[in-house]
Amino acid sequence: MNTCLVALGANIPQQENDPKATLGAAIASLAQRGLPACRISRFYRTPCFPPGTGPDYVNAAITLRSDAAPDALLADLHAVEAQFGRERVQRWGQRVLDLDLIACDQVVLPDQKTQSTWRSLPLDQQIATTPDQLILPHPRLQDRAFVLAPLADIAPNWMHPVTGHTVRAMLNALPSEARDEVSPL
Repeated sequence: MNTCLVALGANIPQQENDPKATLGAAIASLAQRGLPACRISRFYRTPCFPPGTGPDYVNAAITLRSDAAPDALLADLHAVEAQFGRERVQRWGQRVLDLDLIACDQVVLPDQKTQSTWRSLPLDQQIATTPDQLILPHPRLQDRAFVLAPLADIAPNWMHPVTGHTVRAMLNALPSEARDEVSPL
C-alpha cells in the first residue's frame, strides 16, 4: 500500500461553500470513496497563480494510503473534482477545486528521464504544454510554496526520489518572498 501526497486548492466558491469549506468537503468525499486522509495540513491563504488571474487560494495537503495504481488514484481525484463542479477549461486558472497527486511513496512515473525533463521545463513551455501522462512526483513540486508549505506540516521528511531533497529542504530553498506569500488561515 502506497502513502500518497495530495495537494488541495480552491479559490472560487462552490454553491454555498467558501473555498475553505470546499476543501473540507472534498476531504470528506475522498473518505467516502475509501480514501480517508491519514494526515491533514493546516489551511493556507496563497495568492492566485499566475498573479492577477483571480482571488487568493486556500491550499492544504493530505496524506492518504491506497493500494490503487497512481493512474486509478488520479482518476478518483478527478471524479471528486467533477463532483464539486470542476471543469478543466483553463490551465492554471481559477478553480472551484483542484486535487493534485503530488507523489506516491518513491514511485517515479513514467520513468526518471521523463520526470526530469518535465521538472526542468522552462516556464513558457510549462504554460503552453500539458503532459499526456501522469508524471510523478509532480514536476512543479519544488517550485511551489503553496504546495510545499502544507506538505511541510504533514510530510516534512518525504524525500524526492529523483533529486534526493526533502519537502522541508525544497521549501527552504525557495526565495523568502515565495515562502512569505503562503500564510496559515
